[in-house]
Amino acid sequence: MKALRVSTALLCTTAIAILIASFGGLDIQVSWHGNDARAIDFFSKNKAADAAEAEPFWRENAAAEPIIPNGVPASFADLAERASPGVVNIATSRTVIQNAPRSLEEFFFGMPFGGNPHNFEGTPRKVPSLGSGFVISEDGYIVTNNHVIENVDKITVIFEDETKLDATVVGRDPRTDIALIRVESDKKLFALPLGNSNIVRPGEWVVAIGNPFGLEHTVTAGIVSAKHRVIGGGNYDDYIQTDAAINPGNSGGPLLNLSGEVIGINTAINPNANTIGFAVPIDMAKTILPQLRAAGHVTRGWLGVLVQKITPELAAELALESESGALVSKVVPDGPAAEAGIERYDVIVEFDDKPIEDLGELPRAVAETPVNKTVKLVVVREGKRKTLRAKVGELPQPELSELARESEQGPAALGLAVQDLNPELAQQLGLDTTEGVLITSVQPGSPADDAQLRRGDVILEVDRSAISDVNDLRTQLDAADDGALFLIRRGEATIFVPIKRSAG
Repeated sequence: MKALRVSTALLCTTAIAILIASFGGLDIQVSWHGNDARAIDFFSKNKAADAAEAEPFWRENAAAEPIIPNGVPASFADLAERASPGVVNIATSRTVIQNAPRSLEEFFFGMPFGGNPHNFEGTPRKVPSLGSGFVISEDGYIVTNNHVIENVDKITVIFEDETKLDATVVGRDPRTDIALIRVESDKKLFALPLGNSNIVRPGEWVVAIGNPFGLEHTVTAGIVSAKHRVIGGGNYDDYIQTDAAINPGNSGGPLLNLSGEVIGINTAINPNANTIGFAVPIDMAKTILPQLRAAGHVTRGWLGVLVQKITPELAAELALESESGALVSKVVPDGPAAEAGIERYDVIVEFDDKPIEDLGELPRAVAETPVNKTVKLVVVREGKRKTLRAKVGELPQPELSELARESEQGPAALGLAVQDLNPELAQQLGLDTTEGVLITSVQPGSPADDAQLRRGDVILEVDRSAISDVNDLRTQLDAADDGALFLIRRGEATIFVPIKRSAG
């Protein structure tokens, strides 16, 4: 099987920021153990969001009839013409410090976008980047990807009529890669209506409009290839897959149905193919946009357990009567679940009066639960049903969690975000083992970026020591001095990659 490597659909100067899993008392985000084990970290409404959710502030379901009637469309021109005024190109710039020439080409011919090729040490330079977005309200709210606008110095929004307006960040959510920005305009803006991604079916026609490689307002068409795709981005992977052409620069642009409604936010691509793209379902965005507008971030509940899917083998090994429910593989000390008395090997079959038939239902149930609410849980323990009560906690924001606690020798210091492999991810990557650590993002300008490590690479060894999980990686990096020799699995190839730490 060919390896599935997924990258964010943006120019190489940006990347999705995905945190490394933590099992400390403060946060659990992206963690995998055994068969499909997942950390429970989900959306929860705060008071500001409750007020904001009273009325949607976006345009929704405005088209009563499809712009293109059912059947094979003869043309997408009417749809594209009607939707294009609501699609924007987003130009950003960020300042980076160039420490060393990254190639002989840079040394002899100069750095891209200007700069002195012979004065790299500590030299700041502006790095431009391009992405896409779409207007959701007449008063200037625009949706895009978080990785399009994260850590940038300036955001310029360019409309179809070539009007340029500066934008400010209203709120962003790295975990779902959704951001809300706003422009001030002296006229009402054309807003695209938001549709219903839950009712979208594989095989339906869709249209993408965006800014691939800086080619403004490019229109591509295709179908929904699949739904509920997990591509290794984090706990909230639930992507719509499409074969409409999506390329770097399409990030943040809309995926439209035949009624001209947005049903997804184009976010990622498989770099080995030109017909495999991924979009965040718009219904996921609707659950967090009110919080982004009201508070600038998303408040999430925290249960403090890792759960995994019950396979037939696990059911037989643990003498379970069925494969229903979510199996608890780890309980975080001093977390809400621990205080409620939940134990490893418990099977959660009911949460807040909602039955849990499989693993995927538990995240949705917790997502609807406000922080600090006390909920009833029913677990199966040693063949008997037991009722417990847990007070849902609040997960700290990403900036205050794992990155702040990562040691100087850890993966984050090299510009890496990583996660453990599980059987599902290993199968998607074409691997015959779950040994190793998956690179989920590489920070531009970091030592890892300089060493040309990529998102989708699997770290097999560090300094000739096998790496089985994230803890092994941290241990080996702690023991390393100025650098380390990585053994990487990239697609069908296995390569050695030396990596040096940044000076100073």
